[in-house]
Amino acid sequence: MSDKLNINVRSFSYKKGIPQDESGNGGGFVFDCRGILNPGRIQAYKTQTGRDEAVKNYLETQTKMADFLTAAFSIVDISIEDYLSRNFANLEINFGCTGGQHRSVYSADAMAKHIQKKFPEVNVVVHHVEQEAKNWVNEVY
Repeated sequence: MSDKLNINVRSFSYKKGIPQDESGNGGGFVFDCRGILNPGRIQAYKTQTGRDEAVKNYLETQTKMADFLTAAFSIVDISIEDYLSRNFANLEINFGCTGGQHRSVYSADAMAKHIQKKFPEVNVVVHHVEQEAKNWVNEVY
């Protein structure tokens, strides 16, 4: 087992429920992305995900996603700093939206990038629950 803080970042669909914390610690963060305009309601984006350029552009230019993520980053940073100082082993961060395809995928990737840049000493693992259930390849972003 690593001495590093392990952070699991997930996207999920509220229709299927909040993912379980497999570390056994319980808790962590659950951010609700459903308050952000849904690109999945636009025909051109229905078959795309939060990793497709058109969807990312929509979220970055037509929604309040940047404000949402700035707030989430601030909250999570406080806990990561505290967890590191107290040698905690695990932190769960979940982003949910209606289908687990657009907003939550984008948000989970953005959070993982933020954490890796600001806290290079931690291990970050990203899971896109709904996409992985469809055998979607979760490539490194």
